[in-house]
Amino acid sequence: MAIYLKTAKARPPEDLSDVTRTVQKIIRKVKQEGEAAVRYYSRKFDDWAPASFKISPDEIEAARRKLAPGMKADIDFCQTQIRNFAREQMRTLRNLEVETLPGVFLGQKIIPVASSGSYIPGGRYPMLASAHMTVITPKVAGVGRVVACTPPVRGEGIYPATLYAMAAAGADEIYCMGGVQALAAMAFGMEGLAPVDMLVGAGNKYVAEAKRQLFGDVGIDLLAGPTEILIIADDAADPVILAADILGQAEHDPNSRQCLISLSRQTAERTMAELERRLPQLPTREVAGISWRHNGEVIVAASREEAVALSDKWAPEHLEVQTDDWRYFLDHCTHYGSMFCGEETTVAYGDKTIGTNHVLPTQRAARYTGGLSVGKFVKTVTYQYATRAASLDIARVCERACNYENMSAHGISCRVRIDKYEKE
Repeated sequence: MAIYLKTAKARPPEDLSDVTRTVQKIIRKVKQEGEAAVRYYSRKFDDWAPASFKISPDEIEAARRKLAPGMKADIDFCQTQIRNFAREQMRTLRNLEVETLPGVFLGQKIIPVASSGSYIPGGRYPMLASAHMTVITPKVAGVGRVVACTPPVRGEGIYPATLYAMAAAGADEIYCMGGVQALAAMAFGMEGLAPVDMLVGAGNKYVAEAKRQLFGDVGIDLLAGPTEILIIADDAADPVILAADILGQAEHDPNSRQCLISLSRQTAERTMAELERRLPQLPTREVAGISWRHNGEVIVAASREEAVALSDKWAPEHLEVQTDDWRYFLDHCTHYGSMFCGEETTVAYGDKTIGTNHVLPTQRAARYTGGLSVGKFVKTVTYQYATRAASLDIARVCERACNYENMSAHGISCRVRIDKYEKE
């Protein structure tokens, strides 16, 4: 029976009605007025109204020159890992054609979407890694046109490292626009910016609501909320490392969620003590402290099976397993966005450098979807063809099937083939 050493504070459902109305108003205005509306909201929210929102090659080069060689090399390293893994994922998606009955051929084709829009958030931190994840992935998938948007540092334009990352990742067009107005501009287009077919990328609750409202006009990746981490540990785990990994996610946002499921009560208690020791020394303690105290959970599980059940019920965005037998959990856990197996990997690796994508499902969405990958940017379409003899066999069954449903016109489309092919 699980023992809870720490539980998250109960939070009433957030009233998002004002967010919904605000987003609806912005989207409607951008759809109707185009760049004029984008300029209005950009000036209002970001103190930003440049002559052109589109970034020029000269601006990209200026940003590149501002970066230290070591920083450029690190960005390039991270992008290489992400690009390499995306290429390997793409190899697993293939066209096929099979003969399912004599003379009946069914097939599938993998076709990339024509264009996508990547939203790279700014906010509390410059999110360089989001440029890697949301621009490289569609380019590897074969998307012909990738538009990237990011908000300005208030009144100053794009953070140079973010701009370099967007360009190096392969963005075809880059715009310095933020928030709902940027997403609406990519969805509906504006002067000089043609609409895209799909929107991807993380952001605050306004960005998430904008994606929800725009879905249908465009495709989206997923609706992501505050970040999450769940760690399964045993008596072999190092409490110092466990505490560091929990705080690594807690610093994202006051609403970030963390959970430790330990098979050892001693490991759980030592980790809690280490967290309290580390928090006062952490530069981001104001955010991380609120997040841990309000949203952190610590559970002692009686068995591996109970740990799996608790983890799958949580369905975390990030699942770390720091146990002697982590492969057991890789084989048995089914609800998570990305798993980090063993002490040797941490969520920070996935967020920044190791090569998997960090756009992942939150709020238990891991029960039914994975994270961003090349597969999100391609359409699996099907086709079929048949010989005359095979079509006759299929038509006879299909006519009856249509008539069972009283869909007479469907049945007639089969009957006319039967009548024609039987005469041949």
